[in-house]
Amino acid sequence: MISASHHLELSYPSKCSQMHGHNWTITVHCKAKELNADGMVVDFKLIKQRIESQLDHANLNEVLPCNPTAENIAKWICDQLPECYRVDVQESEGNMATYEKE
Repeated sequence: MISASHHLELSYPSKCSQMHGHNWTITVHCKAKELNADGMVVDFKLIKQRIESQLDHANLNEVLPCNPTAENIAKWICDQLPECYRVDVQESEGNMATYEKE
């Protein structure tokens, strides 16, 4: 889970265009054809270091190179981790986006 703020640049009027924050729940799915020498696909600590260190308590508009929608956040995270094939980003209860590589 990360806490971060953002505002969205949208083609229609929305209160999400104003700066606001969420406690985002992020689920990262990784896979490999073979496990590494430690018996892992990737160490969860490494995933947290790569993602949380950049996003937690950040203004996502200043960190990400895209409009920080849940969908774009999921894609950005997936692109940061070679072992990752899917990311689920839950912005709030009942609001989740999934990005999956083909």
